[in-house]
Amino acid sequence: MGGTARRPMDADPGPPAPQPQTGTPTPRGRRPVAAALMLGMALAALDSTIISTAVPQIVGDLGGFSVFSWLFSGYLLAVTVSLPLYGKLSDTFGRKPVLLAGIVVFLIGSLLCAGAWNMGTLIASRIVQGLGGGALQGTIQVIAADLYPLKERPKIQARLSSVWALSSVAGPAIGGVLAGYADWRWIFLINLPVGALALVLIARHLHEPRRHRDGRPRIDWAGALGVFLSGGLLLTALVQGGVAWSWLSAPSLALLGATAVCAAATVWIERRAAEPIIPGWVWRRRTISAVNLAFGALGLLMIAPTVFLPTYAQSVLGLGPIPAGFVLSTMTLSWPIAAALSSRVYNRVGFRRCAITGMTAATLILAAFPLLPYPGAAWQPALIMLLLGGALGLFQLPLIIGVQSSVPWAERGTATASILFCRQVGQSVGAALFGAVANATLASRLADAPDAIRPGLPDDLDSVSRALEHPGALSDRAADYLRRAVDTAVDHVYLGAATAALLALLALVFLAPRRFPVHAEGETESGAEAGAGTGAKAGTEAGAGAGAGTESGLVAGDETEARAGAGAGGGAKAGARAEGGAKAGTETETGTGTDAGTGTDGRADTTPLTTPEAGGAGSGRPETGQRPRP
Repeated sequence: MGGTARRPMDADPGPPAPQPQTGTPTPRGRRPVAAALMLGMALAALDSTIISTAVPQIVGDLGGFSVFSWLFSGYLLAVTVSLPLYGKLSDTFGRKPVLLAGIVVFLIGSLLCAGAWNMGTLIASRIVQGLGGGALQGTIQVIAADLYPLKERPKIQARLSSVWALSSVAGPAIGGVLAGYADWRWIFLINLPVGALALVLIARHLHEPRRHRDGRPRIDWAGALGVFLSGGLLLTALVQGGVAWSWLSAPSLALLGATAVCAAATVWIERRAAEPIIPGWVWRRRTISAVNLAFGALGLLMIAPTVFLPTYAQSVLGLGPIPAGFVLSTMTLSWPIAAALSSRVYNRVGFRRCAITGMTAATLILAAFPLLPYPGAAWQPALIMLLLGGALGLFQLPLIIGVQSSVPWAERGTATASILFCRQVGQSVGAALFGAVANATLASRLADAPDAIRPGLPDDLDSVSRALEHPGALSDRAADYLRRAVDTAVDHVYLGAATAALLALLALVFLAPRRFPVHAEGETESGAEAGAGTGAKAGTEAGAGAGAGTESGLVAGDETEARAGAGAGGGAKAGARAEGGAKAGTETETGTGTDAGTGTDGRADTTPLTTPEAGGAGSGRPETGQRPRP
C-alpha cells in the first residue's frame, strides 16, 4: 500500500496515480537525450522570433497585411492553450510518446508553412506549428526533471535556458538572412533536419521506466475542449483588443463575456471529471498555486524589456535594429549564467528565499529604469538588462525545479505545464495592458504638445516609432518632443513591470510555504513492508529497540530524509513516534519529502515532510545536523 507521500492539506481522494519503476540512466546514456532536448528547445525558441524580420517579404509574396499579426498571435495562442493538455497526457501516457508526437506535429506544421499559398493558409499552418510547440516547451522541461536528480537539474536547466536565450536572439537575424538572400520559405524548411535529428535521438535513446496502470486511461476531452475555448477566446480578446477594435467595442465585450462563460463551464466540467486536464490540486497546494501566480507576474513584467526596450533603443537612443538587439541581448547572457549558479544559493537558503532574492532585485532594477538620463547612452539600459537577467535567473529556475521536485512523477507533467501556462497567459495580458499604458501616455503627451508642432504628429506608439525612423518630415523640435514622449511612455511601462515584479514577490512571501516539500527520487509504486514489531524501509527508515528509539538521517543533495525509530508498548510506528517509552535520538535531514515506515501491523506508513523538525515528542531528543532548505 506504500506510495509517494504528500502533504495532508494536499491529499486528494481516490486511487494513487501510477508511478514509474526506479531506474535512472547513466550520465553517458543521458547525453543523446539531452542533445535532443536542446534541439527541441531551439526549435520552439527560434519559431517564436525567426519570422519577425521576414514579414515584409512574406506580405509582399502572399499579401494579407491587415492580418499578418496572426502569424505571431496564432502560434502563441496554440502553444498556450495546448500546454495543460500535453502536461496531462505526459503524466497519463508517458513523456516519450507525447514529445515524439509534438515533434511530428511541429514538423508537419513547418512543412505546411513552407507550402502556404496565401496568408490564410500560412496562419492556419502556424497554428498547427504552435500545437506541436506546446508539446516541445512543456514536455522537454519535464523530461529534464525526470532524467536528472535534484542536485544535477540546474545544469540541464541552465543549458536549456542558454539554448532558448541564444535562439531567441539569433532568430531575427537568421530570419532576415534567409528572407533576404534565399527565400522566406526556408525559415520553415530548416526546421525539418533539426527536428528529424531530435526525433531520432529521442526515439532511440529515451527509455522511460515501465509503469503499472490499473484499467484503461481516461482522457477528459470535454475539459480539454473547455480549456482550448477559454484560452483561445481570452487570448484573442487580448491580442486584438485595442488593435483591431477598441477595448469597449462589441467584439471585445463579446469575447470577454464568452471567455467568462467558457471558463465557468470548464471549472464545472473539471470538478466532475475523473481525470481532469487541470486538476484542482494545482490550485489547492500552496507551493504550486503561489508559483503559478508568480510566473503569471513574470510573464507580465517580461513584456517591458522584450517588446518596449527595442523601441526605446531605436526611437530614444537613435540606435539601429542590430545595436538595439544587442542592448536587449545582455539580459539573455546573464540569465542562464545566474540560473546555472542558482543552485549554490538555493542549496543554502532554499528555493523560496532564492526566488525572493531574485525578484526583490528585479523589482528594484525595473524601478530604476525611469531614473536613466535622457537621452543617455546605450550602455546604461544594457547594464540594466544585464542585472535584470541575473535577477530573473535566480528567480525562475529555482521555482521550476522546486515545483517539479514537490510532486511525484505522475503529477510532474501537469505541474510543470501549469506554471508555463500561467507565464504564457501573463505575457498575453502584459502585451495588452502595457500596450494600453504606452499608448495612453503617448496620447496624453501628444495632446499637450505645443501648438507649433502639434499638426501632423502621429498618435500611437507604432506611428511614432515609424516617424522617428524617418525624421526628415519632422522638425528638430518635433522629433525631440516625440523622443521625450516615447521615453516617458517606456518609463511608465517599466514602472508597471516593477509593479508586476512586486506582485510576484508578494505571492512568494505570503502564499508560498517557507520550505518546499520535496519528493524522493525514483518513486516506486509500492513501498517496502516488514513484519510486526519492527519495520524497515530501505533507504528511508530503519527501526529497532524497545523503550527508546533512535532517529538518524542519511542523505545527500536532493533533500532526502531517512529516519530510524522504534517504539515499545505495541503498535509503535517506526520513525514517527514511540509509545510507552522515552524517545531520544539524533536527526540529520536533507529531505525527500517522504517519511515512510512500518508499524507492528506490518503495513507501510507514509507521512509528509514539509517543514523542519526540531525534536519530537518526549524529552531528551537533541537535533544535530542540518539540511538544505528547498
